[in-house]
Amino acid sequence: MRLTPLRRTHRSSLIAHRSARHFPEYAIEAFLLGAFMLAACLVTTALAHPASPLTRALPDPFARRALIGVAMGLTAIGLIYSPWGQRSGAHFNPSVTLTYLRLGKIAPRDALGYVAAQCGGGVLGVLLAAALLGMLVAHPAVGFAATTPGARGTAVAFGAEVAISFLLMSVVLRLSNSRWARWTGLACGALVATYITLEAPLSGMSMNPARSLASAVVAGRWDGFWIYLVAPPLGMLAAAELYVRQRGLARVFCAKLRHGGAARCIFHCNYAALEA
Repeated sequence: MRLTPLRRTHRSSLIAHRSARHFPEYAIEAFLLGAFMLAACLVTTALAHPASPLTRALPDPFARRALIGVAMGLTAIGLIYSPWGQRSGAHFNPSVTLTYLRLGKIAPRDALGYVAAQCGGGVLGVLLAAALLGMLVAHPAVGFAATTPGARGTAVAFGAEVAISFLLMSVVLRLSNSRWARWTGLACGALVATYITLEAPLSGMSMNPARSLASAVVAGRWDGFWIYLVAPPLGMLAAAELYVRQRGLARVFCAKLRHGGAARCIFHCNYAALEA
C-alpha cells in the first residue's frame, strides 16, 4: 500500500522518536569501546614501550603479550558485566551487532545507531589515550595499539581473523542461549586473552572493525585495514548461519551478552522463554 505524505511523515517521526528513546544505549556502546581502547593503549604502552620498566623487567615478548591478553580479557569481562554493559548488551563491536541484525534480534535503526556509536567511541578512546600519554603511545612499538597483518602476510591474517571471529560468535551463541548464559562474558574474556597471547602475531587480533578503525584513524596506519573490515563480520555471520542451521532461529533469545539485572532491553527479546 502506498503511503500518503501525512502517513510518511508520521512514520518518520515515529522512527526518530524510537531512536531518541534508545540513545542511552547508543551512548553506552560508545563508552564501552572507548574504555576498551583506552585500556588497550595504556596496557600496550606499559608492556611494549622500550622505556617502560615493565618492558625491561620482562624481555620475553610472549610473556608481555600474555600479560596484555590477561589485562584486556579482564577489561572485556568487566565491561560486559558492568551495569552499563548489561543495559546495552555489551556488543561494542559492529560485527556482533550486524550478526544480531541478521538473526532478527535488533532493529535496523538500532543497529545503525550502535555501529555509529561504536566507531565514534573507539576513536575518542584512542584520542584520550593520546592526550594522556603523548608521544609514548605514538612510539612504533606501541603504535596506538593498531592492528596490522603479521609477518606471514595478509592471507594468513585474513584467515586468522575469520577463524577467531567465528569461534567467538559460536561460543557467544551457544552459551548465551543456554542455561550457561551467565558465563558468556567470562568465556569472551578468556578468548580475548587467549587470542592476544597466541593469535596476535598473525593479525594483530582485532575481531572488531571499529576497534581497528579507531587506532588506524589516530595513528594514520591503514596497513591491511580491509582485513579488519571484512573478516570479522564474515566469521561471525558464518557462525550465526551454522548455529541457525543446527538449532534454529527460535533458539536465539536475545542480543545481550549478559541478560541480567533490572536493565531494560531494547532488542527483539524472548529471554523469558529461556529462563522458563
